[in-house]
Amino acid sequence: MKSFSELTEREILAVAISAEEEDSRIYMSFAEDLAERYPDSAKIFEEMAEEEKGHRHMLLELYEERFGPNLPPIRRENVKGFLRRRPVWLTKNLSLDTIRKTAETMEFEAELFYTKAAERATDVGVRKLLGDLAEIEKGHEHLASKLEQSVLTPDVRAEEDKTRRRMFVLQYVQPGLAGLMDGSVSTLAPLFAAAFATHHNFQTFLVGLAASIGAGISMGFAEALSDDGSMTGRGSPWLRGVTCGLMTTVGGLGHTIPYLVPDAWANAFWIATAIAGVVVFFELWAIAYVRARYMDTPFLQAVFQIVLGGVIVLGVGILIGAS
Repeated sequence: MKSFSELTEREILAVAISAEEEDSRIYMSFAEDLAERYPDSAKIFEEMAEEEKGHRHMLLELYEERFGPNLPPIRRENVKGFLRRRPVWLTKNLSLDTIRKTAETMEFEAELFYTKAAERATDVGVRKLLGDLAEIEKGHEHLASKLEQSVLTPDVRAEEDKTRRRMFVLQYVQPGLAGLMDGSVSTLAPLFAAAFATHHNFQTFLVGLAASIGAGISMGFAEALSDDGSMTGRGSPWLRGVTCGLMTTVGGLGHTIPYLVPDAWANAFWIATAIAGVVVFFELWAIAYVRARYMDTPFLQAVFQIVLGGVIVLGVGILIGAS
């Protein structure tokens, strides 16, 4: 790799030409990714891609005039000190905010590059073009703002907000809720069966801990392998899997932790069981609230479904443990 200070004007222009081409393709990939979900925002990135193509054309004309038609095979990844970008554009179904923030970072980096390159240029024409491009990149934030004002009307923004909420539900709420429901309900039976069978808090805690972590791992893999998100728009399968697995574990640990009450305490078992019962009550009501809030389920119906199911599983665990 070469340091920036070692680059010749020819190499600086070659890096700039390849960078503009790459940025144009990145903006087009953003536009394609947004086309179905946010068509009006996709137009903004199409405009940005065309701008980058125009910059490349200007640089290429100057290069050919100054150095001829042959470009040296050097790109920004061959230059030391050049900011490395995380290739988020290779990920599908990125959030709109992530894409816009990435674009802002790209324009800021381009501005810094052209400013630094203009300082090193000795040819008047090259220095002028690089300085002009630095100013253009600096003004791209204003261009994006104007494009948003002209393209993203209030109605369009409202529609995009609705789409964003739907994507949030698909990618985070659904897997998280599935995990919380499974962790909160499915671990009730083994936990309370162990509690009433042993009447020892720490042993009950170990059973609940094992059940919670095991359920979390199982649910996480099940969610991650259910679909890759390419057709359903549910986003990264591993992100969903981690979300589901963590919420499953949290759901089980909520009513497991009370059994850390030391066995040496008087009435330790009944104290821990009473606290666990209160935790279960709040867990089930929290699940019912999330279902009503995000899944369009009537609250009373959600309460009936979740609380009734939880009470049945709890009762089964107590009966088995006490028998």
